[in-house]
Amino acid sequence: MNVFGTVKTSINTREAAARYGVEVNRHGKALCPFHNDRNPSLFVDNDHYHCFACGEHGDVIDFTAKLYGLTLYDAAKKLAYDFGITQDKPPDKAMQEKLNRKSEAQRLRENEKLCFSTLMEYMKLLQTWMVVCAPRTPEDDVDSRFTEACHWLSYVEYLVDTLIGGDSYERNEVIEMLMTDGKLQKLQDYLKKHRKERSYEQEER
Repeated sequence: MNVFGTVKTSINTREAAARYGVEVNRHGKALCPFHNDRNPSLFVDNDHYHCFACGEHGDVIDFTAKLYGLTLYDAAKKLAYDFGITQDKPPDKAMQEKLNRKSEAQRLRENEKLCFSTLMEYMKLLQTWMVVCAPRTPEDDVDSRFTEACHWLSYVEYLVDTLIGGDSYERNEVIEMLMTDGKLQKLQDYLKKHRKERSYEQEER
């Protein structure tokens, strides 16, 4: 297992936050270190963090990289060093059992990050269409993008909110739904098509 896998399965986000001076209360809230936070807006769970004010989101390595201005690789090495995890010798039996128990959780976490980033992109696109493509007068033809935004925006916002603040069972339900029957891949392909279209329109201008 490489340093990324070892760190992610050995150290949780709350442990890293405590080690690096971010005080998390019993509700999982803290002052966000990534912006001038006056009221606790950072939610820290064992396997992820999210700031409701500035939007920062990720796992323990993302957290450390952002906090110290490091690359992900350097952040992983820092965590390994600070928590006494070495790559030079194999883990003892207790550590290996811990790694095995967390392997499935890590897979779910990686899927969660992918689902979250995809849903966030789609949500922002729908929010833009809701404003930009809305009819200006009753006589205007209704743009299909506006119709799509009206139909899907609330649901996508609900899915994003669940991935941010839901418990592990609720988040896993969203992940499993998106990963079934290629739904996530289809949405990624759809967003990729629209990114290309926007890029082409900008070049035309």
